[in-house]
Amino acid sequence: MRVIGGAARGRRLKGPPAGVRPTSDLVRGAIFDTLEAQGAEWSRIVDIYAGSGALGIEALSRGGDWCDFVERNAASAAVIRANLAVTGLQERGAVHRIAAARATERLQGPYSLLLADPPYDDEAAETALVQIAGSDLVDDGAVFVWEHSARRDAPQELGALQLYWNRRYGDTQVSMYRQRA
Repeated sequence: MRVIGGAARGRRLKGPPAGVRPTSDLVRGAIFDTLEAQGAEWSRIVDIYAGSGALGIEALSRGGDWCDFVERNAASAAVIRANLAVTGLQERGAVHRIAAARATERLQGPYSLLLADPPYDDEAAETALVQIAGSDLVDDGAVFVWEHSARRDAPQELGALQLYWNRRYGDTQVSMYRQRA
């Protein structure tokens, strides 16, 4: 696993602990190429279910100002900190060892880019993401990116946000949401 673009391009990242599925380089590249083509803004980022932190680190490498990483697993949180250090981005991010469902209570928004890559079999993840999507963590014009199983259809709405882009990459599906027009 490596950083695909930006200032930290090519830097190798530690993978998450065993049992955690990281976002592939192909999918990560597709997400950020799409966001750049759409002119999405990502000055303030939150990486929910951060795992190795690869999504948030990619956003920081490509010009993001700040990223909050939400990861409740201690081993994964340590990997994120190590990956921030190896990329030289540790001054532009913070790791929060909390469950995603607690993000609305503990984080200070708003965010222009919200990234979520929960475990595919986590039944509570969608509930947490709906809660976050309907909160004041979401800035006006923000994009919410949800990586999920291709075996599951993306809901047309996520909280107060509307699905506007969806692609499948093998077993992975990426859905992007924005505020309704």
